[in-house]
Amino acid sequence: MGGVYAVRIYLGIIAISSALLLSGCAGMLSTSAIETSSVQGTALHGKVFGGQQPIVGANVYLYEAGISGYGAAATSLLTSPVNTGSDGSFSISNDYTCPSASTLVYLYTLGGDPSPGIPNSGAGLLAALGACGTLSSSTFVQVNEVSTIATAYAIAAYATDATDVSSPNTTRALTGIANAFAAVPNLETLGTGVALATTPAGNGTVPQSKINTLANILAACINSTGPSSSACSTLFSNAKNGSTAPTDTATAAINIAHNPGANVTALYGLQPATGAPFQPSLSAAPKDFTIAISYTGGGMDAPTSVSVAASGNVWVSSYFYTVSEFSPNGSTAFPAGIGGSGINQSYGMALDIEGNVWIANEQTGPNTGLGNVTELNSSGSALAPGLTGGGINYPVAVAADSNGNMWFANYGNSTVTLLNNLGSPVSGASGWGGTTLAYPVAVAVDSSHNAWVANQAAGLSITKISSDGSQVTNYACNCNGASGIATDQNSNVWVANYYGNSISEVNSFGTLVLDAATGGGVDHPQGIAVDGAGNVWVANFLGNSLSEVGGSSSAAPGSFLSPSTGFGADAAMLQPYALAIDASGNIWASNFGSNTLTQFVGVAAPVKTPLAGQPQLP
Repeated sequence: MGGVYAVRIYLGIIAISSALLLSGCAGMLSTSAIETSSVQGTALHGKVFGGQQPIVGANVYLYEAGISGYGAAATSLLTSPVNTGSDGSFSISNDYTCPSASTLVYLYTLGGDPSPGIPNSGAGLLAALGACGTLSSSTFVQVNEVSTIATAYAIAAYATDATDVSSPNTTRALTGIANAFAAVPNLETLGTGVALATTPAGNGTVPQSKINTLANILAACINSTGPSSSACSTLFSNAKNGSTAPTDTATAAINIAHNPGANVTALYGLQPATGAPFQPSLSAAPKDFTIAISYTGGGMDAPTSVSVAASGNVWVSSYFYTVSEFSPNGSTAFPAGIGGSGINQSYGMALDIEGNVWIANEQTGPNTGLGNVTELNSSGSALAPGLTGGGINYPVAVAADSNGNMWFANYGNSTVTLLNNLGSPVSGASGWGGTTLAYPVAVAVDSSHNAWVANQAAGLSITKISSDGSQVTNYACNCNGASGIATDQNSNVWVANYYGNSISEVNSFGTLVLDAATGGGVDHPQGIAVDGAGNVWVANFLGNSLSEVGGSSSAAPGSFLSPSTGFGADAAMLQPYALAIDASGNIWASNFGSNTLTQFVGVAAPVKTPLAGQPQLP
């Protein structure tokens, strides 16, 4: 087989099961689990620091995230803000009420005097607290630039600015924002405001130096003479939301998280060459300001496909005999992975609408047999091992349909197989498309239940197969080595061209819209996915990075939004094979060459999971 084988929407907070929020563990949140009865607040205390110095006289607000849509207004829970003392300390009494015990809350501080006699109205800081009902009088919070960066990135997909943090009142969105808040403890320690180097579960490597560098950038403004200072002017002019400049550092942090490839050199220049308050920090400007965590474990062995469950749990298939599951915070559900049940040489895996896991096993045994399909339930137990009907022949890719059916691309006999939710073949004994396809390696499904197939050797074309198999049509796309394929919300089809180092797009009628575009770090692209705002993300197998392309609804469709090196050049990726986007706005990418899983925190618009058919917002 050849190869191994942006207008974003940003969005904030609500009421979810507190256990789900704090642990980030598996378990689909049902509508009945959303609490509605109000609870009395808990007294809180902590300190507010800027650049490692106490901020005196800062206003401290306690906000709950809204449930009226993405990036809508959050609500202050206090009648009036409290103020910090001479040592930066503050206390919030228990005379506030949360809508429910699972309401997500965060601190926002503004203004104050971070330097003796020099008040700064642009000094804004954040700290995510989590579910209201989990707070206690012993909770201590260090609010500083590190807590601000950690919070801004984790909740970026649900935040417009520091006071507009909100989610739609839907089960999937509530799960997404809860998992987003639960990501903050993977980046910093709440009680100390210190950036982590390793996640609490122990299997994730955190970019501590990059977080500290971003904190130092904010500190340069906070410890200046105010919003009109050179440091603040530089920060605000280079951390805009479109054409709108922020007026405080907390909103600037959110804007940087939204646009991690913008003005990197200018922003990095705000970190002092010596004496930066947060250490260790970067010694040179990075290629971008994405924050990526690298996870090990779970039995990954040459990991390939990635899928996300409704709970936010992440499933990864490996070429060598294993399927792995990770919680939303990156901890392993099965330390050694799941083996047996015919799992072998898997390039493709997807979850159906019920959360069951379907695995395409390229060969039945070690380098033998025509391959088969294994189905696991959401707990990892085998439901249907060894499915071979419907023309299964060296299956290498699988996609879920919104009607519960599963499509498989058969590399061995150049067909597709369609199985229903019970594993019974719909595509007859021999599969569909055998006279038209040519070594198919990827498949995606559109809103009409048609399959679109990437042919790795079919005269630079892709193939559309109708839901009943009666129509099989090739469309020219200048796709040199098509290796990944995805559909968007407007029924356009996007293709990653492995040998062409390019991205192509055809519309729902098969008309070529984007003709093998190059740039943005695209380098032997393998996996491709579309986020909830319609932007396209690509895993660069040999570029060891991600690329982003403006979607069909963006201001500049088909334009590259990632830098020339792609995103994540410093993320220790090695041969990223596939990627998936979760309901928190995180991108998860499998690294075939290093047996790791990389999480890009809050970089994309959320997607309702599991992905079945076209992507949509949660």
